[in-house]
Amino acid sequence: MCFLCQIMSVRRAAEDQRLPPASLSAPSSFSDFSLRLTTSSTRITSARSTVAGVDISTLSANQAEAKLEKELGNIATRPVELRAGERKTSVEPAAAGLSVNWEETVAQAGKQTANPITWIRSFFTHRELDIVSAVDRTKFDGEVERISNDLSVAPVDGAVMLKDGRVEVSEPVIGRAVDKQAVGEELSAKWLNPGGIDFAATEEAPAIGADQVREMAEGEAKVAVSSPIVAKGREGINGVIPVERMGEVVSFVRDGERLRADVHVDRAREILAEGLGATEVEMRNARVSFADGSKQVTPSADGVEINWEETLKDFAPRVTTTAGRDFEAVYKDSPATFTTEQANAATFDDVIGEFSTGGFTSASGTNIALTAQMVNGAFVAPGETFSLNGYTGPRGAVQGFVESGIILNGHADKAVGGGISQFATTLYNAAYFAGMEDVAHTAHSYYISRYPAGREATVFEGVIDLQFKNTSANPVLIESFVSDGQVTVRLKGVKTVEVESVNGGRWAYTSPQPMNLSGPTCSPSSGAQGFTTSDTRIVRDLAGNEISRHTQTTVYDPQPIVRCS
Repeated sequence: MCFLCQIMSVRRAAEDQRLPPASLSAPSSFSDFSLRLTTSSTRITSARSTVAGVDISTLSANQAEAKLEKELGNIATRPVELRAGERKTSVEPAAAGLSVNWEETVAQAGKQTANPITWIRSFFTHRELDIVSAVDRTKFDGEVERISNDLSVAPVDGAVMLKDGRVEVSEPVIGRAVDKQAVGEELSAKWLNPGGIDFAATEEAPAIGADQVREMAEGEAKVAVSSPIVAKGREGINGVIPVERMGEVVSFVRDGERLRADVHVDRAREILAEGLGATEVEMRNARVSFADGSKQVTPSADGVEINWEETLKDFAPRVTTTAGRDFEAVYKDSPATFTTEQANAATFDDVIGEFSTGGFTSASGTNIALTAQMVNGAFVAPGETFSLNGYTGPRGAVQGFVESGIILNGHADKAVGGGISQFATTLYNAAYFAGMEDVAHTAHSYYISRYPAGREATVFEGVIDLQFKNTSANPVLIESFVSDGQVTVRLKGVKTVEVESVNGGRWAYTSPQPMNLSGPTCSPSSGAQGFTTSDTRIVRDLAGNEISRHTQTTVYDPQPIVRCS
């Protein structure tokens, strides 16, 4: 074809593409033709360049970007539907950090070229350009994680259970999972697809499938409900686990890729004890009291109890096999640890520990006196543990206790039974000097000056208790009373030890902080420093030989500066 024919073909193509007239003037030479192409290089080169159907041919880059954003900008805000099999979810582009990079999208069209052959060919081609996405990874990765979870179905293991004496099964469920990396790649590339995106999902088999379920259901589970389990006790009384309650005793749990029978021996013991409990005889130690002024002894009684460890030693196979479902309960004697003879011989002539405190208010005094009356005459046999809360029981208005001062949330307040902590402190010190073993005691949150630092205790019904154990070979009687504005507690028995208390001083002081309160129970306070202290108890025999030495450290919070409004 002649050069003029080429030019005419270019002109006709340009007219079809509606090029500006300035670009259609005939060049005087091939070099002039190339020059004109070069000076028009701000135009999009391709005669048919489209983005999502929008023609950007012949436009400058800026014009193309503006046109695309105007005509296609709304698609960037459209929710994207995502599917994997029957699972569906959606994502908001903005939430996933997805947006359109219009500049890069237009840049795909390229610049006009100085090569006339390439330029001429471009008029006879059509390119649909991809929309280039911009991705904010701080948002994108989190949404990819969520989408992957939404479109995945975790496999569900099959299960076997016992209910009302029947074997019930739960069929396994095959899971389906999408690959998180593939989700990210597909979403970033296809999020503008108006039809949404479909993801491939792979099947995930459960660890416990139908075969394992059937094996257990037709095997050990079926045997477990085949008949009751009977523990034969004395006097024709039995403990029985009926088939209807077998589900309380055994469950079937995953163990790797199989099911395993898990026998709950403790629950079996509880069910069997419902029947066998009647065959046991509770051991009772002798007791001593001086209620009418003279010594009275309540005789001891030996007990008999089931030796559960021996009785249930081989229990698990009894549940999952047909053999040994009837068996004998094993008993053991439980002799009294403090006998009638010992009680008759016991003396309480020595005060082995004594302590007194005072400075309480009238209301607190009422509660302290009532508690002292309850505890007076309490007997603690050798080896027994005394519990203040357990011995007195409830200490409420019904029992005659009144409202008095307590410490609540670090500041002074009032409640029914307030002041009993002073009795607890007095009892704690009496037991301390008697050489009793400290089982449980709790110091006040901040220091109260009428008590010895590091050697005091508080109580709260049902929550904080004071307990000590009589580790001596002799029984102890507790005397407690209120007189002349003081509460006194004495432990009486046979004195075998001397006890010394050594305070370690005070250190690590902390400053009080202000606290604003309101209400009728608010009590203003100037506050007090907190500190740390220690107390060392040294126990010696009556010859002066050291038996034990123990140091305990107590940290007191600062007493707040309370301002009442």
